[in-house]
Amino acid sequence: MLPTRMGWLGARDEESRAHLQARLTSLSRLMFWSFLVLLGGMVSLYYQVPDIEPARNNQIYLIGSIGVVILAIIWRGILLRFELKVQWLYAIDLFYALATGAVFGAAAYLAPELKASQFANMLWCCFMVFLRTIVVPSTGKRTAITGTLTFIPILAAAIALAATTKQEVPPVAYVTGDMTISLVVILLATTGSRMIYGLQQKVSAAMRLGQYTLDQKIGEGGYGAVYRAHHALLRRPTAIKLILPEKIGADTLDRFEREVHYMSQLTHWNTVAIYDYGRNLDGVFYYAMEYLNGINLENLVIEHGKQPTDRVISIMIQVCAALKEAHRHGIIHRDIKPANIILCERGDVPDVAKVVDFGLVKELTTAEDGMSKGAMILGTPSYVAPEALTDPSRVGPASDLYALGCVGYFLLTGRRVFEGKTSVDVCIKHVNATPMPPSTHPGVTIPKQLEDAILMCLAKEPEQRPASAAALAVLLRAVPPSNDWSEDQALHWWAEFHRDDRKTLATADTKTITVDIDRDDGRPTPYAIIERPRGGSGEVRPEGPASE
Repeated sequence: MLPTRMGWLGARDEESRAHLQARLTSLSRLMFWSFLVLLGGMVSLYYQVPDIEPARNNQIYLIGSIGVVILAIIWRGILLRFELKVQWLYAIDLFYALATGAVFGAAAYLAPELKASQFANMLWCCFMVFLRTIVVPSTGKRTAITGTLTFIPILAAAIALAATTKQEVPPVAYVTGDMTISLVVILLATTGSRMIYGLQQKVSAAMRLGQYTLDQKIGEGGYGAVYRAHHALLRRPTAIKLILPEKIGADTLDRFEREVHYMSQLTHWNTVAIYDYGRNLDGVFYYAMEYLNGINLENLVIEHGKQPTDRVISIMIQVCAALKEAHRHGIIHRDIKPANIILCERGDVPDVAKVVDFGLVKELTTAEDGMSKGAMILGTPSYVAPEALTDPSRVGPASDLYALGCVGYFLLTGRRVFEGKTSVDVCIKHVNATPMPPSTHPGVTIPKQLEDAILMCLAKEPEQRPASAAALAVLLRAVPPSNDWSEDQALHWWAEFHRDDRKTLATADTKTITVDIDRDDGRPTPYAIIERPRGGSGEVRPEGPASE
């Protein structure tokens, strides 16, 4: 996050605010434990050497304990629970600086008989100034202000001690020494902040592709990386996929250009949108696509368990709509799976399904050249159609419908159609085994028409499946409603989802973002979604070697 002349807040206000709150949360946690260690060390020291304990040590303990309690309240009770305005975050930052100096200044003043007390408390102030500089990077000016606020109380204590007690050095030298240490530390901290600020500016200037400024890397793979970015004028969040110059080869570039070419032809609401494509002066190829703040269907089941029948029908109908357009253009996806379908909100409409990752698409009119043959071995075993394994030349729109049937099965039951110890086991079952009807799984009750539609999609022969994506959508719309999912329930669900997501962003905990990139093993991963920490009531594990 790049600081501006005001401090940290840049053009992307909410993201900058959340980043600042996350940094202050980290600072609070580190200060809390540092104070506890300090208090524990004092208790241990005075227990072992009681003769050096200051007469007013109980007052020092009281002040330190109050400081720990205040830190705990701000950290656990405020920063982790509420979204604070930037002005309040600035106020907390300044309060920490002044309060830290006040605590250590009071500790030094209350222990005049312990000559080392002033020096020890000065060292702790130095430590806190440097800690704040590292954890909460900001402009040099702001660092100078907070550093000065930290040292004012400790310098006041030094002046009071020099005037009221006899020290081993003259009073002027005693105070001057503390002032010199304070000045040096403030200058070092300010210089460090300015260096960080300058480096961040250079990085920001370098991380530009056309009209897009890259904010942060959100994924990386065998030949490229994906960044969250924003347009210079529009400011809307965007996902940028790029290939680094050193990764560019004939096959890589051809596949990359095929991917953006196919995706740019598709304009349906339920297909991820492509905004732009280009190459910068450094030879970096990139394309800009829609940034989806939602959850993929894989994580939806992992976190929230099997889904309501009416919700599953709605999702499948939307995917059918996206596939209908793709098939009409002569394009088959080849890798329909839960991780490649993102559920999000668009235009205040909940539960909008977006089909992503067209990196493995095949054009029906394309001759079977070497590239196409190479692509045939790619896919995800848990969702691959039998003909893709036995006779890849028969792969067509029905193969996508088979995979969509596997997705519906997974959403309804929380389990995959076939599971095995290895990927080979799973593939063999897709070719030879008969799937268990979804209703035979414990706790699964669905309309017979829906089960029949799912099992029709899972037919071994492409000719026995629905004639098209549109035909499958007709079957799904004919299923009687179960009334187990409504628009009001969806709106409430998404309100909770975004509330949890904002908390995760504010605390900078385990939030990650996964994107459409190719891993080193050549398989694609989902992209352009925010993936929240797992741990819900899902009945399956993330796909591993045995199921991918």
